[in-house]
Amino acid sequence: MSDRPGWTDDSDRYGRGSAAPEPEGARSMPRVQRRPAPPRAPQVPPQPQGRPGYGTPEAPRRDPYGAGGQAAPGYDSGYNTGQVYGTPQGPGQGHGQGPGHGPGGGRGGDGGYVQGRPAPDWRRRIKIGALALVVVVLAVSVSTYFWADSKLKREVDLSKVIDRPAEGDGTNYLIVGSDSREGMSAEDKKKLHTGSAEGKRTDSMMILHNGSNGPTLVSLPRDSNVEIPSFVGSESGKRYEGTGRTVKLNAAYAEDGPELLVRTVEYNTGLHIDHYVEIGFGGFANIVDAIGGVELDIPKAFKDKNSGADFQAGKQTLNGEQSLAFVRTRYAFAGSDLDRTKNQQKFLAALASQTATPSTLINPFTLYPVLGAGLDTLVVDKDMSLWSLARMFFAMKGVTGGDGTSMNIPLSGQSTGGGNLVWDKAKVKQLVEQLKNDEKVTVTGS
Repeated sequence: MSDRPGWTDDSDRYGRGSAAPEPEGARSMPRVQRRPAPPRAPQVPPQPQGRPGYGTPEAPRRDPYGAGGQAAPGYDSGYNTGQVYGTPQGPGQGHGQGPGHGPGGGRGGDGGYVQGRPAPDWRRRIKIGALALVVVVLAVSVSTYFWADSKLKREVDLSKVIDRPAEGDGTNYLIVGSDSREGMSAEDKKKLHTGSAEGKRTDSMMILHNGSNGPTLVSLPRDSNVEIPSFVGSESGKRYEGTGRTVKLNAAYAEDGPELLVRTVEYNTGLHIDHYVEIGFGGFANIVDAIGGVELDIPKAFKDKNSGADFQAGKQTLNGEQSLAFVRTRYAFAGSDLDRTKNQQKFLAALASQTATPSTLINPFTLYPVLGAGLDTLVVDKDMSLWSLARMFFAMKGVTGGDGTSMNIPLSGQSTGGGNLVWDKAKVKQLVEQLKNDEKVTVTGS
């Protein structure tokens, strides 16, 4: 029924139309009341799936819906609300996190970022590299030292030398160049013009003093007139009394080897010899070839068919064969042994200067051939160390530089009937005293 006058209940005609002549008036629609919606079951947002044994149980979720079907304030459904994937979020948040992310996942807090490799620590790498380099250098140096030390031929026993002078300041080396042909083939002997004589003789003898006033190199001409003193045979152990017999200095070596030569030098000079060093023809030439030759300035051209020398004046690089000819030549200088000793001093100083360089000492491709060539034919005393040998070599290098001095032993200008050179005894005594006391040498040689 309608509450208004004139309205009738035409509910039975709903949807059928009207038969009245007048148009149908507005009709009242029945009031329909919507049923209350049933309560929805609480929805739990998806939770991160951690690895077995990882993570902790989460606290119970609140009912997300309040009255009227609206989400409760503060509820987080866990679904993306407009954020771009990969943007920073709190631990465990963000859509699509995989295993190992979120709480207890092992990478919690990275917000979806893939962390890049950290920048290299160059300071640490440089330190490690430098340390490794030092270790390698030390290992190579130590192994080289023991290898070279094992090649030294310690064959001269200075304990057999009797009645020795007292030791002085500094170190005195007796350096001997012998004509030993040991290990040389017939072709080598012919090439180097050494001849085929048996045994060994001394072609050059020098005293090198290394002290606080710079090195001093004193050549002893092999034709020097000296007295053979009492001595004990190096092989027999028998004592031979001196008779005042005088001979050329190189005869002492020929008679009983290095020990008698040292004894004769000490007796005639009064200077204590600390170390003995001898090198033969073959080793000398091989050293020169190993370093690629020695540059030398020859002031005057000369030839000598006996030694094979044939040189023009001026700067030139000598190979092993030419170097040996240069230091052995004597007949080109009217047979004078003094000119030859001066050439020997000049050459040895140049050899040492050009060998003791960084390009040789730190380059194994040069250092090992040089050491091998020299040490194979080098004969030293039993107390010689590789360190002492190195000091001698660097002292030789300093002979022509700084405070270094090179000279012949002072001569009196007289000679015996056999052509032996006579020493100036007064000057020799003064020279020896200066060397013993490690003083600056003021004596001039011949």
